[in-house]
Amino acid sequence: MAIAPIQNILFLDIETVSQHRQYDELTPEWKDLWNVKSNGLLKYHEGETNESLYPRAAIYAEFGKIICISCGVIQGSSPRRITLKSFASDVERDVLNGFINMLNKWCNGEPKYLCAHNGKEFDYPYLCRRMIINGLPVPPVLQIAGKKPWEIPHLDTLELWKFGDYKSYTSLNLLARSLDIPTPKDDIDGSQVGAVYWYDRDLPRIVSYCQKDVVTVAQIFLRLNGEPLIEHSNIEIKS
Repeated sequence: MAIAPIQNILFLDIETVSQHRQYDELTPEWKDLWNVKSNGLLKYHEGETNESLYPRAAIYAEFGKIICISCGVIQGSSPRRITLKSFASDVERDVLNGFINMLNKWCNGEPKYLCAHNGKEFDYPYLCRRMIINGLPVPPVLQIAGKKPWEIPHLDTLELWKFGDYKSYTSLNLLARSLDIPTPKDDIDGSQVGAVYWYDRDLPRIVSYCQKDVVTVAQIFLRLNGEPLIEHSNIEIKS
């Protein structure tokens, strides 16, 4: 299943929240826009309202923002190690700028790849949309316009696990447990990120959670390729 040299793959994960803490903080124009969007969700969420569904705004690039991007690169062979780097801030533009600068330096003209779980449906398009909204250039490695499918350097552990089956979704937590890989959900999960950010104001806790997801994605990729997992002692976090 190996697709690219392991050292040429950047494993990543993003954490997103709604642009405001609660529905009442939206301007009238944005309330109307959210109401139109969330009206389509109400039929799937009995007893909910446009207001109560607002935390779900985090998953839509038009209504959410990125507060953390964590990424990791695997190096070495015996033993392998993974080095993690995170970009996190209340100011989304700072998060994106840091990531863009790192990404451009890392690619440096050599063929490189990105890997995320459900990245093709969520992480990659969300990153591109928020970059454009913030008036920032989309790095070449994220651009897909005009490229043939086999020319796009985007890997997705969810897609790899499907083996051509497009009928089901397998969460990162479920796939990790199925492959006997330590779960990243030992503290919080994605549904709690908004509350931890807006009410607890604990961004470092979210960064730690995001980094665990990156390690898990990398471990899953290794397992899918029949490679040994990285020992916990060989995980390095760069400041």
